[in-house]
Amino acid sequence: MRFSVTEENTALAEAAGDVLAKQAGAERIRAGWPGGPAESVDAVWRTLAGVGVTAALVPESSGGLGLDANALAPLMETLGRSGLPVPAAETVAVGAPLLAAAGAPQLPAVLDGSALLTVSFSPGAPVPFGARADLIALSGDDALRLYTRDEVRIEPVGSVDGSRRLARVVPRTGAGLVIADDPVTATEARRRGVLATSALLVGLSERMLELTVDYVRERRQFGVPVGSFQAVKHALADVALAVRFARPAVLAAGWAQAAGDPQADVRTAMAKVLASDAARTAARTAIQCHGAMGYTTEYDLHLYAKRAWALASDWEGPAEHREFIARRLGLAGAAGDVNEGA
Repeated sequence: MRFSVTEENTALAEAAGDVLAKQAGAERIRAGWPGGPAESVDAVWRTLAGVGVTAALVPESSGGLGLDANALAPLMETLGRSGLPVPAAETVAVGAPLLAAAGAPQLPAVLDGSALLTVSFSPGAPVPFGARADLIALSGDDALRLYTRDEVRIEPVGSVDGSRRLARVVPRTGAGLVIADDPVTATEARRRGVLATSALLVGLSERMLELTVDYVRERRQFGVPVGSFQAVKHALADVALAVRFARPAVLAAGWAQAAGDPQADVRTAMAKVLASDAARTAARTAIQCHGAMGYTTEYDLHLYAKRAWALASDWEGPAEHREFIARRLGLAGAAGDVNEGA
């Protein structure tokens, strides 16, 4: 069996990659941190929306592209590699499809990128991009509701990755538009969020590996490139191997979700475990191989490493997903062992 991504599902990722290559870079990531010119990030997001990124999973009848979860992996990997500080998983994989299904009047503004949308399924937890988003979807006791900024109280929260602009969001009583009150719909949406975040992590891992390989080729010690040292080669080979294992797991999770496979939840959990592990390994190895330069926060590598650390724990971390997989496999008493090993 040949397992590969179709041309239809890669076309959007390629179009997004062209935009990002021209308009996104380390300066755009820094612009997303507190105090930076966030409007320059918003401009890139609107351009991406113009090529259809925000509308990827929205049905054609609602003004979208009508793609399925198979398109998420290549698209999110491309966005992850760029490091652009936008709520990509929250908007593309979760929020926009839910707004379309609910017939929400805010959908056009989300699709054209003029309104920034974020989503959180963890009540009381800091919301990614909550300090910047125009629209915020929050999970409550009985439904997922969409709020505008004037319907909530926002309290910014610090984060290892400041460009995620975390905030605690407290909605006003009785406010909000219900966009999902069916548990099955909410579960599927959340699963897409996990898948998209896994793909973002794969892209981040690749970017950190590229930066490090370029650096060790140029950095010389004892008269030779440090990349020629066996220890450095082996460390980077471990990262490359971790990424190679994670990518097909993410693709398989996308296929399972699109096909309605009964094991989609397990495949998605596996994708998040492998992608999170790969990203953490890539970040640790990249910083180590850069030596003293790697510990300098002004160096671009930290922009990607900090995003990787944040996303590895977002949408539940690898420990939680390992525990879920263990339960599905019927491994009695596995939870304690899994958490201990993670």
